Amino acid sequence: MSPAPNLDKHVYPAHIVAVLVGVLADDGIPMADSLQGSGIAPATLHSAATRLSQRQMTAVFRNALALSDDPLLGLRAGARMHIAACGIYGYALLSSPTHAHAVDFAAKYDRVLGQIADMGFSTSNGQATWTLEPALGLAPAEPLYRFLLEYKFSGTLTVMKDLYGPAFRLARIRAVYERPAHADAYAHCLGCEVLFAQAANDLSFDQALMSQRMTHADPITNATVRELCDQTLLKLDQGVGMVGTVHARLVEQPGRFPDICSMAAALRMNARTLRRKLEAEGSSYRQILADVRTRLAVSYLRTTDLTNEEIADRLGYSDSASFRQAFARWTQASPGEYRRRAEM
Repeated sequence: MSPAPNLDKHVYPAHIVAVLVGVLADDGIPMADSLQGSGIAPATLHSAATRLSQRQMTAVFRNALALSDDPLLGLRAGARMHIAACGIYGYALLSSPTHAHAVDFAAKYDRVLGQIADMGFSTSNGQATWTLEPALGLAPAEPLYRFLLEYKFSGTLTVMKDLYGPAFRLARIRAVYERPAHADAYAHCLGCEVLFAQAANDLSFDQALMSQRMTHADPITNATVRELCDQTLLKLDQGVGMVGTVHARLVEQPGRFPDICSMAAALRMNARTLRRKLEAEGSSYRQILADVRTRLAVSYLRTTDLTNEEIADRLGYSDSASFRQAFARWTQASPGEYRRRAEM
């Protein structure tokens, strides 16, 4: 579980937003409308010097959902996220000495484009798999959760075709969210079987492809752009702020969540100061605690056989009924329903 991002630190390049705004513009939606309320000036969107905050990016994502009536918008935007549209991150992938190096790089640095989804990589039985989990504390039933995954699924496929060649095909995609009304279009857009209401969001492909030669490997270019990505990653890690600090402390002690006064004392400040610092970063102690509980609950239901009573105890609830009510608010599903989906 990565630290909660500092939503207001301006550290991300504009690539992801610029591509999305371009797709909306092609659909007749003015740039000014797409950027409404985000604090992003249209004249700066395509500047190399522009850096966006996670809050600004999320505002544009929500605008896109509200403005567009195209259910395939996320898939279409991802199809434009070629390596050249990924800036220094893309060139680091392209110039990697081997595909294994490119995988290691992507797993570590993917969030330099924007902390949209945590990425993990694994291999098993001849299959290589990228696992994706939205990093904004969203519930699978939320439209933005699905939109971000569609954008990420399609964008990952686009980049992999750039790396492996246009003939590259995924073996399978799994999605945690329920089958959407436009699911029949997935096969055309993504070129593989897609399963819904699954235990994880992931993309699998033939592991043997990783032994292919990297066409554009270049050690000098790779070292140069990796250094630039390191600088961005350092800014991100320095920018998790008080929200990230509190988030990390809560994750370290599941089931023993302190109240805000105890947390403030542990951080050597009073509760009023902590509350003010969190508000300045656009959050609150209650919101952070809810996010931690949501992520831990989902993890327990997916990966363990713990009962609702045991999970409730680990999350600091007085009884299982309170846990069930909270979980239903987060995900629009009961713990039992969620677990049954995960086991399918």
